[in-house]
Amino acid sequence: MRDTSGTSGTSGTKTSSRRATPRFSRLSIVVALSASALLSVVGPTHAAPAKDPLPADIPDYQAALKAVKSADVRNTVCRFLRTPVPADGAGGPVQTLPDIAEPCQDLPVFTIKDPVALNEITPGFAAGTAQPLPAKAVKLTGLVSSLSTTVNGRNATVMLAPTQGGGWHLAAVRDGDGDATYAGKATVGTLVFTEPQIRGWYQLKLFTVEALNDEARQGLGGQASASLGDYQKLLKARYAEKLPGSDYDTKGYSSGYSLQSTEDDAVSSTLLLAGGSSTALALAGGAALLLRRRRASTG
Repeated sequence: MRDTSGTSGTSGTKTSSRRATPRFSRLSIVVALSASALLSVVGPTHAAPAKDPLPADIPDYQAALKAVKSADVRNTVCRFLRTPVPADGAGGPVQTLPDIAEPCQDLPVFTIKDPVALNEITPGFAAGTAQPLPAKAVKLTGLVSSLSTTVNGRNATVMLAPTQGGGWHLAAVRDGDGDATYAGKATVGTLVFTEPQIRGWYQLKLFTVEALNDEARQGLGGQASASLGDYQKLLKARYAEKLPGSDYDTKGYSSGYSLQSTEDDAVSSTLLLAGGSSTALALAGGAALLLRRRRASTG
């Protein structure tokens, strides 16, 4: 899911040929391959063989690169890494982090990797109202980046959310690098997505959903894989009564399916640290989302 066309590994600069060829999302590639598979069942096709994978179509990817390489985001990550993980667990209070003039001073040198796409199941697919097709089942909801190395024995994941009107902004910093690691497993012709309520990670190959972790295998009823249609039936049984707008959602138990944010999220500067197995540092504007996700992932 990484955009490797026209960008350098760390500087995020673009070459003059970046727009020379059409850009398609990995989801589009999956849909195209799915269509090819269906055509092969109907009859022979004379289509040309697939070429090298095209770059992932992440909107405003240069803005995302600029965000993760910015001093503000780096300083936020340093504050997160300097702060001990709360010992109160998931039920503990959210604490505000004090401002530090030089948060990265004396910390080991690290860089923040280029962001990759965070895809999630759509509400319509989970509700059973959308067709079991890749383009209807999964959507891009955010971006995630991890660190180039551990810092004092810890790693972190930087989470970006889309800014209203275009661009990306920091939504949170989470302990560990699992999200970025799984999100980066997508290959040409496949799509990786998450079922955030159970922290399950899956890989979509044509119309087959394959589990990438134990939570996903449990989500598939103990199986290693299932058809997209069968997976949808399992989701409907789990979430049909728990989607946005339901009592489950309005009472704060649902982690939601969207990272939709307002522009106010990007300018809020209060840093909050939440305890638990998915310890997260969030900007105040996005803290509610992170706390809902943390509650869902910790049961």
